[in-house]
Amino acid sequence: MNEPTTQKVAMITGANKGIGRAIAEQLAGLGMTVLIGARDPRRGEEAAAALRAAGGDAHAVTLDVTDPATVLEAATWIEERFGRLDVLVNNAGITGSGQVSPQDAHDQMPSAVDLDMVRAVFETNVFGVIAVINAMLPLLRRSPEPRIVNVSSHAGSLALSSDPDGPFAALPPSAAYTPSKTALNALTVQYANELRKEGILVNAAAPGYVDTDSNNHTGHLTPAQGAAVVVRLATLGADGPTAGFFSADGPLPW
Repeated sequence: MNEPTTQKVAMITGANKGIGRAIAEQLAGLGMTVLIGARDPRRGEEAAAALRAAGGDAHAVTLDVTDPATVLEAATWIEERFGRLDVLVNNAGITGSGQVSPQDAHDQMPSAVDLDMVRAVFETNVFGVIAVINAMLPLLRRSPEPRIVNVSSHAGSLALSSDPDGPFAALPPSAAYTPSKTALNALTVQYANELRKEGILVNAAAPGYVDTDSNNHTGHLTPAQGAAVVVRLATLGADGPTAGFFSADGPLPW
């Protein structure tokens, strides 16, 4: 095993572009060693190289959250290279509708949805998070200040979604993406409850409506703006919250 690093080590899934990449850039800017999780090794390496060129300590890690073999290989590599993990950001996610703006995602209408699409979305957005957390937990337990951040969405809020005058009233109902983020929020609370006594803080973050591929670049926030709340939760002090759901403006209703 290599000499243990004194820098914090952060793993971000789905980090070769968009919000994930912005999170990696900001954590690297804080002096952390960042591990760029990406399904495509070439894209992961390009992102890591760009961060290194900007002065960051970045490494690409091939990781598909729906492929248990790659998850375990990533955990093994991190253990051999660093011996621990300080921050895990579960950012990888899919909408299920591809690269369309949310108002055009009519294929998620509950009464007509293709169950295979719902399964695919939950496979990445929910089951993939369980797989990654469980593989990385032994490494997180070796950190003096372990933090887990699950990248959720305002859409995951039942309070906001159920409000007929709320922010989602104009969008088509969703039986895949939106419930997957609600499930992720529930999962966040359960992991936080289990790990609270070990000092592992687990929170969900809603970046806001960010300009990314997944909404066909209709968002009004930059990836850097969306990443800020995630970075804040990834760097909480020992007295920080756990089992919470936050946007840049503070706590969100469940």
